[in-house]
Amino acid sequence: MAEAKWMIYGAYGYTGTLIAEEAVRRGHRPVLAGRSAEKLRPLAERLDLNWIAVSLDDADALREAVATVNLVMHAAGPYVHTAAPMLRACLDGITSYLDITGEIPVFGEVYSLDQAAWEREIALIPGVGFDVVPTDCLAKYVADQVPNPVTLELAIDALSKTSPGTTKTLLESLPEGGLVRRDGRLRPYSLGQGGRWFSFPHGRRYAMPIPWGDLATAYRSTGIPNITTYLAFSPGAARLARLAAPLLGGLLRIGAIRRLAGRIVKRTVKGPDEATRQQARSYIWAQAANAEGQEAQAWLETVEAYRFTALAAVRAVERVLAERPRGAFTPAQAFGADFVLDIEGTKRYDTLPALQRTP
Repeated sequence: MAEAKWMIYGAYGYTGTLIAEEAVRRGHRPVLAGRSAEKLRPLAERLDLNWIAVSLDDADALREAVATVNLVMHAAGPYVHTAAPMLRACLDGITSYLDITGEIPVFGEVYSLDQAAWEREIALIPGVGFDVVPTDCLAKYVADQVPNPVTLELAIDALSKTSPGTTKTLLESLPEGGLVRRDGRLRPYSLGQGGRWFSFPHGRRYAMPIPWGDLATAYRSTGIPNITTYLAFSPGAARLARLAAPLLGGLLRIGAIRRLAGRIVKRTVKGPDEATRQQARSYIWAQAANAEGQEAQAWLETVEAYRFTALAAVRAVERVLAERPRGAFTPAQAFGADFVLDIEGTKRYDTLPALQRTP
């Protein structure tokens, strides 16, 4: 396993570095890659790994670099800008592609390449981090317990501090507003509307609908036509989102303002520190139901979201290198609903103590 050749692109980013460190801890020696030699060199020297500087804009050099490995873990977002050139390079190089996106358009882009991946005998699996392994696996788990489910709800309580990459992705997606899936189609939904209380293993939390990646991935994994994804916020934050989202979304549609915001994020946002990553916990709830009123629900408790991403990403690499799946998959399609339980620190609950149940 340790000798299999794979690459981490975007290795010097916040999450890319965590994945590289976890890979070494697991006995792997991936090639580190990214745009900047200046940023790659010190990381590669610290981890004693080979590295290559190559830009996503240089199609020939990227294709040549990718063709030397069996798999690329793509960790450089926002993926609405970075996924397409890497996917082309992987298809040309007969190289499997994994990423840690949560961006709904990117999932659709990857799944459209299913036949091309099958023909090349490679795997394309987006979202192998906290976006969307735990939610995708839990969605599949509850959906499999209900005959002909027609609705799926997912709620997430996992906010600590966001990384620069996550924050820049949020800036890219905010102008698009909220989304839900209804009758199999993505529908616009006003941010801040539709909030409610949920019970989690650690207590009750208020959450509002947000456009999480499972609007694409859970639909593919389960076929359920009506999906709503929620993220925990305080009721006050939800009210603020309802008021501020239209204004902020309008401003961020202006390219100059969006680029300025991105530069500010790059200078000021650092992501959770080591203590937070080791101590914080993340929680997921899912419920599937059918038209006859039958339903199933379950909960997950995991480690902090960025730590989870590093752990899950490397486990996904190991599974792809060992099993060599062909085609484009969600994590639950590729590895099964129980894959999330392979991630250390993860627990799944079918029931909660009475005091934590929502009235």
